[in-house]
Amino acid sequence: DPPPVQLIVQFLEQASKPSVNEQNQVQPPPDNKRNRILKLLALKVAAHLKWDLDVLEKSLSVPVLNMLLNELLCISKVPPGTKHVDVDLSSLPPTTAMAILLYNRWAIRTIVQSSFPVKQVKPGPPQLNVMNQMQQEKELTENILKVLKEQAADSILVLEGALKLNKDLYVHTIRTLDLLAMEPGMVNGETESSTAGLKISADEIQCQVCYDLGAIYFQQGSTNPAVHENAKEKFFKTKELIAKIGSSSLHFTIDEERLAGYCQACGVLTSSSDDASQQATPYSQIHSCMKSGNYQDLVKIFLEDNLTLSLPVQFRQSILRELFQKAQQGNDALDEVCFKVCVCNTVCDVLQGQTVDIQFCQLFLKPTKEKIDYLLEVCSRSINLENASEVLKRKMAAFLKNLCLGLEDLQLVFMISSHELFIKLLKDDERKLLVDQMRKRSPRINLCTKPVTSFYDIPASASVNIGQLEHQLILSVDPWRIRQILIELHGMTSERQFWTVSNKWEVPNVYGNVILGIKDNLTRDLVYILMAKGLHCCAIKDFVHAKQLFAACLELVTEFSPKLRQVMLNEMLLLDIYTHEAGPGVSGERPPSDLISRVRGYLEMRVPDIPLRQVIAEECVAFLLNWRENEYLTMQVPLPLVQTNPYVKLGQLLAATCKELPGPKESRRTAKDLWEVVVQICSVSNQHKRGNDGRVSLIKHRESTLGIMYRSELLSFIKKLREPLVLTTILSLFVKLHNVREDIVNDIAAEHISIWPSSIPNLQSVDFEAVAVTVKELVSYALTINANNHFWLIIQADIYFATNQYSAALHYYLQAGAVCSDFFNKMVPPDVYTDQVIKRMIKCCSLLNCHTQVAILCQFLREVDYKTAFKALQEQNSHDAMDSYYEYIWDVTILEYLTYLHHKRGETDKRQIAIKAIGQTELNASNPEEVLQLAAQRRKKKFLQAMAKLYF
Repeated sequence: DPPPVQLIVQFLEQASKPSVNEQNQVQPPPDNKRNRILKLLALKVAAHLKWDLDVLEKSLSVPVLNMLLNELLCISKVPPGTKHVDVDLSSLPPTTAMAILLYNRWAIRTIVQSSFPVKQVKPGPPQLNVMNQMQQEKELTENILKVLKEQAADSILVLEGALKLNKDLYVHTIRTLDLLAMEPGMVNGETESSTAGLKISADEIQCQVCYDLGAIYFQQGSTNPAVHENAKEKFFKTKELIAKIGSSSLHFTIDEERLAGYCQACGVLTSSSDDASQQATPYSQIHSCMKSGNYQDLVKIFLEDNLTLSLPVQFRQSILRELFQKAQQGNDALDEVCFKVCVCNTVCDVLQGQTVDIQFCQLFLKPTKEKIDYLLEVCSRSINLENASEVLKRKMAAFLKNLCLGLEDLQLVFMISSHELFIKLLKDDERKLLVDQMRKRSPRINLCTKPVTSFYDIPASASVNIGQLEHQLILSVDPWRIRQILIELHGMTSERQFWTVSNKWEVPNVYGNVILGIKDNLTRDLVYILMAKGLHCCAIKDFVHAKQLFAACLELVTEFSPKLRQVMLNEMLLLDIYTHEAGPGVSGERPPSDLISRVRGYLEMRVPDIPLRQVIAEECVAFLLNWRENEYLTMQVPLPLVQTNPYVKLGQLLAATCKELPGPKESRRTAKDLWEVVVQICSVSNQHKRGNDGRVSLIKHRESTLGIMYRSELLSFIKKLREPLVLTTILSLFVKLHNVREDIVNDIAAEHISIWPSSIPNLQSVDFEAVAVTVKELVSYALTINANNHFWLIIQADIYFATNQYSAALHYYLQAGAVCSDFFNKMVPPDVYTDQVIKRMIKCCSLLNCHTQVAILCQFLREVDYKTAFKALQEQNSHDAMDSYYEYIWDVTILEYLTYLHHKRGETDKRQIAIKAIGQTELNASNPEEVLQLAAQRRKKKFLQAMAKLYF
């Protein structure tokens, strides 16, 4: 079988064979089905080779490859004769943009390749037909090269533009080529989508383009030396990208030896000596630091390399030997540098499974606090615990453990054993084993492990500074470590209250009074700190540590306080709610039945004298609403609980209202009850006050206690809801309440708005300013939950319309239509673009002086508003594209009026555009209704898409 590349030659040769007519005249190859199939097969072979230009260039001649890439441009829908430099790559489909890049990369690569000397092939026996064929190919190649060189500047501009693109592209595969060969109606736009074809990442594209641009700039540098600077920039950028993505990428290959030669040549040809070219690699940076004596940066390079491990061990050792030699020659300042580099090398050896060097052991014969500090810093910065493998973690843990066993100074041992890295790397049983080993040497040594029997039996070490221990206490989130530090501190002094060490440790007052009543000082400090740290971890969403801290606290208080035990169970319930909502709940996974049962149990709990946080009840009710437990809230929740807990009452009313939607009018009693509760919350209490001048003034209290809760508490509760139906219900209630006021000019539309009462007995008592603010906040919050809910987007648009922000209103009206019509590719549902919405869009455009848009939108109404359209078209000071929009008008009456208007004004060009629009056959009044509707729908789609691009 012939190799794949030869198949391309065969297919294209067959497809490009000229034909001979009946008069024996040579004709161009016919564009028939056979030839199209042959060209498609050639493209498929290239797709099989993943469009690797290196492979294609080695095996295909310039004319064949030129023909292949032109076919690629053709099938990728690049208009023939279009200058690539005039095309905006970012606006093209990914496969089309990639086809243009491939062609222009090949163009400049071919120019560069043509400048290299070519070894002449030793000719065989002369054969006339072969010689003629070779001569023809040579002439054809020269002609193509001439054209490519003339277009070289344009190709360079195209590739420079591609560097600014910074997005992934796709190249045609066999599958996408098959799709393109189908009938247009069968493709459904799949090949235009962003995921069709073989994905080429932005970094890979930039790497290829930078290398090719560097080569052409380098070639041009022979006549223009200044261009070498551009070449150098591109080549060094290529090296950076190869280091980032790896040279073993599947989609391109770059000759790294040639690249290194280019870089070296650019370094010689450019005059600068201290720029990025000299600092491109760690090797050159290290040699530069050694030469200039910049040892601080030298240590920094070694430390950073401990994460990547790119420098060879032998190279590291040679630098250390050179430093030791300089130090022995009398430069005492290098002693510290030698130590730091030696520590970096040792940690690097440990991570690579090497034995610890003798030099490290010699330097640690007399360890100090500073040396241990630096060693721990290097260890911490040399391993990323989140991404490191278990093997690396075990190596580092073994190193630290052996280091502890080798130290005599107890304070230095404690420094290592209390370090965060040590605690994370060694498991409890390993730390316990290490303690046993250390106790065999000295009974006084005490490490941070969980005690075997009781944590009270660990002896305190008085040799450790109290300030250092307090610092460790503030930083630690390990409950057993916190427990040990407190034991140490209480062993040193009994006068301090260590729960006051940090002013960041906050416990709610309802809990604080109970905790601070604990008589034992150590237990009180421990319970307070564990709870404070657990609550802080909850607040920053560190749920893993929060669970550990709460579990330890629960274990502790269970022994002596049933009241605090129930408090911790309540807090752990809240933590489990947070954990589920931030984890599985995000993807829609229902909570386990056990968690739902615990939530119900909390709401029904009747244990006396238990301090309760209101937020837990609030979160529990929100949790039940979010997971549609409406049956429980409506039918099963105990009546006393509804009467005593305002959040349960609010949750029951919301659940009942949602359950009855849409429902007949007689079933809206619960909606009326919910309405009355919210109206009461939004009502203000009025008081009369006599001023100094004797006049009586009215004082309104914004946060009234007339309702079951404050408005701010209601808003906080609503912002915990995620269930769309619940959010829509409460949002429509507030919208209706906003619309009820007498001085309202522009109503806001909302779903299910008809279920609410249409009047309020005492309008003066309602704080409508606060209602308006609440509506805005609720819509903004709802859109963070689902930015594609068209009803919520319409509400947001109505709010902007009511506050005279017309551009923003148009943005949201258009967005509402876009999300429910696949960016206007389908018809916008009539319940979204109602006549009221269209009229508001018309008014927005009118007040923005976009009068042509007004006329077009008048067609969208159920009955075309000719009066408004004609009045708008009479305006001559329009801020929109005017006659460019005429192609979107399908109403012949409006087009005829435009023709008359332009004729009257003497605007011949615009009149011709209007006449051209009228003359389209699909607008002929004699056409069937289906044709006319299709014409209107197509123009609606294009107009709304144009508007969206303008306002988005």
